[in-house]
Amino acid sequence: MSPSILRVRSDYKLPEQADAVIIGGGIVGVSTAYFLAKRGLSVVILEKGYIGGEQSSRNWGWCRQQNRDARELPLSGLSMRLWDEMARDIGRDLGFQRCGLYYASDDLKQLATWEAWGAQHGRPFGVRTRMLDAKEAESVMRGSTTRKWLGGVHSMDDGTADPALAAPGIAEGARAFGATIHQDCAARGLDISNGAISGVFTEKGLVRTGAVVCAGGAWASAFCRRHGISFPQASVRASVLRTPPIEGLAPALATPECTLTRRPDGGYIVAISGKGTLELTPQGLRYARDFMPMFVKRLKAVEIGVGRSFFRGPEALNRWEFDEKSPFEQIRVLDPAPDQKAINYLLDSFKRLYPALPGITVSQAWGAYIDSTPDAVPVISPVGRIQGFVLAAGFSGHGFGLGPGAGQLAASMVTGDAPPVDPTPFRYSRFGDGSKVKVGAI
Repeated sequence: MSPSILRVRSDYKLPEQADAVIIGGGIVGVSTAYFLAKRGLSVVILEKGYIGGEQSSRNWGWCRQQNRDARELPLSGLSMRLWDEMARDIGRDLGFQRCGLYYASDDLKQLATWEAWGAQHGRPFGVRTRMLDAKEAESVMRGSTTRKWLGGVHSMDDGTADPALAAPGIAEGARAFGATIHQDCAARGLDISNGAISGVFTEKGLVRTGAVVCAGGAWASAFCRRHGISFPQASVRASVLRTPPIEGLAPALATPECTLTRRPDGGYIVAISGKGTLELTPQGLRYARDFMPMFVKRLKAVEIGVGRSFFRGPEALNRWEFDEKSPFEQIRVLDPAPDQKAINYLLDSFKRLYPALPGITVSQAWGAYIDSTPDAVPVISPVGRIQGFVLAAGFSGHGFGLGPGAGQLAASMVTGDAPPVDPTPFRYSRFGDGSKVKVGAI
């Protein structure tokens, strides 16, 4: 079952021409469109399904700097500022609040890791974070009596946004500056002339343009592959549940058992970090060597399985012509069924964590595909072999919180403006220039 999300209307007519075309209506795509349209460019957003329908509405909603890989910290700091500014400037509720994030543990080694992160990365980047002693951790975890909490972390400036509101709200913000939104309109491929983009083939016709940003999430590698671009990408299937309203818990909390995020209705999203199923697919086999360091590092957290995605979907063997139906039209929205075993595990974990809470139940459960790169750091970069083509994908479960900053960075690559942060860590070329793969934080 898909999570609820605010639906937006589509513009009736697909423009014949635009300064820039955005492929993908998730949080990164609509944020890119917003910043381009705000600069005065004519922008077209193409979404094969509906705005925010895939991972952008299926995540926890965390907007954080705490515990990020150092390569992402400048972008996460930028994104936190932009979440504040965009909510104000757009004039729409994105559900963003700096409620603070709490982490608690009974593992001294884990506490030492968090403390080292704060000293080495957090404070140098201006992240306000504070270690919690045992008494403070027990206060945060009030009602959780099944273990002795030894400490934790409070990142006081971090927070959450509402996945049901954020991407649709930012898309409407882009429309207010003149962008047009086209749902149920898949991009089939690029029209390329002399090595440069001259247009985008869609199921509803050709749009002439010299600039394209591909923010296609789990579909990005398949789109790139159609044009001879190798983008190593793997999708991990995760499952999430939502509870009815619960009183007395912290608004956003990470524990060894599970992660809890309060929704506007008082219910909680319950998930677990880094745990999921990696399904064997032709694309997965193609990039198995690239992902080996990550697989070894996270062997205990990821299960291997075989499903329908081997034969159908973004990682299957796909080939199509631009004047025929594409795989993007065959599956409008990636809506995998939740893994019932994983949902039962999450529910049991929550009950073990808070045994005194009466009748914890599942109001809704859903599945999602988290698109990852070999180093768990996104690509936000021009792809040199095609002039005018920018790739913004592979966010590895970090894309929702990073969305505004990623959008502003991608927009600067279209306009030629100075980038808001150093784009070097996100360059596409790192996967083919001999750079050593360093697996980032989850």
